[in-house]
Amino acid sequence: MNQKPMNHPKLPKIVYDEHGNPIDTSNFVPQSSTQTTQTATASEHQMVYVARPHEPVAPVISESGRKKHEESKRQFPYLNLSDGEYIISAIKRHPIGLVQIWAVVGMALVILAVGILLIMSGDAAIMEMSRESAAWLSMVLLGLMVFVFLGGIMATIVYEGNRFFLTNESVTQHIQLGLFSKKEQTISLTNIEDASFRQHGILQTMLNYGSIRLSTEGDETTYRFNFVSNPQRQVALLNDAVEAFKMGRPVDPNESLD
Repeated sequence: MNQKPMNHPKLPKIVYDEHGNPIDTSNFVPQSSTQTTQTATASEHQMVYVARPHEPVAPVISESGRKKHEESKRQFPYLNLSDGEYIISAIKRHPIGLVQIWAVVGMALVILAVGILLIMSGDAAIMEMSRESAAWLSMVLLGLMVFVFLGGIMATIVYEGNRFFLTNESVTQHIQLGLFSKKEQTISLTNIEDASFRQHGILQTMLNYGSIRLSTEGDETTYRFNFVSNPQRQVALLNDAVEAFKMGRPVDPNESLD
């Protein structure tokens, strides 16, 4: 005789959490994999990302700082000054360098002029020269005098073309290598590690000129600027500007241009 198997009621499954406590699953509604994927996709679409502005926020520039910036641009139009940047000190080389240049030029001109006078005074016979040879030699010496004088002018232009500018943000050095050759070096004040000056000898001390030396952080690069008038004051201005820039304090906008 065949007997039907007895139907036993299904026992509920007991789910435990990580601590071994039972979890009530009576209100749990299972979801299909498709519904789970759609829910995850909808959650991803609801995520909000913070967008950065395309343009950085412009710094707040005081009225006095803007006036100083405009005045610096007017006086030095060839400098690439950022918005709100102004010149604290514009350093020229000391005139002693020009005195040395023209002392050499003057000595050369005197020697050449004396040679021409000796040749044209009739003493050419002593040198066993004819009048034609003496005339040609005089022309050569005269041409050398013109060449030396023009050389002095070019040396003056090159000497005065070297400038050193201290701003409230950076240091810029214009280096004139030749009449048609120059370069520019710009250092941010935040990269300057040390600034010092040097005066060597009686002449530099008496005439109050010397050299400025800058060293930067992160490398062994050293920048020098020679024949600086009153180098002690210039280094003091530089150190004050560097400290103010690194501490986030504004440099005195009423500092007069040199």
